[in-house]
Amino acid sequence: MMNYTRRTTLDAVKDLTVEELDFLFDEEANSIGMLLAHLASVERTYQIVTFENRDLTDEELNEVNPGLDLGGNARDQIKGNPLEYYLEKLEQVRNQTIAIFKTLPDEWLFEQAPFWWDRPANNYFKWFHVFEDELSHRGQIRLITKMFRKRKESIK
Repeated sequence: MMNYTRRTTLDAVKDLTVEELDFLFDEEANSIGMLLAHLASVERTYQIVTFENRDLTDEELNEVNPGLDLGGNARDQIKGNPLEYYLEKLEQVRNQTIAIFKTLPDEWLFEQAPFWWDRPANNYFKWFHVFEDELSHRGQIRLITKMFRKRKESIK
């Protein structure tokens, strides 16, 4: 499921230019580049939370932000990068995830720990959320791409 989700995300961003990756529909919007950075940051965060069973350190929070939180800081900092920059980050974090998954027994997926609002959740749900988040943002990426192209056409 994760690989399928990633494949469709990669298809959605194939050949995008820096201008397309940085496009902001309005002053509060996320760009496609920001969303791609977010996907890598979310996955890195879940590696720590689930594989290491702990919260992120301040240093790790600095590593995953501004991509994790998005917002104004991300708009200021996540721009000007070619598609390859984001694809490399996504690939690095995914390779790490897959390598660790290969070392874990299937039972690990069903181990529960307090999660959102201190309610119990198993690792299967937590990782489902990682690709659920990617699916949601991929929909946004497709919409942003259409908005960019429509705006470009209206300027001509």
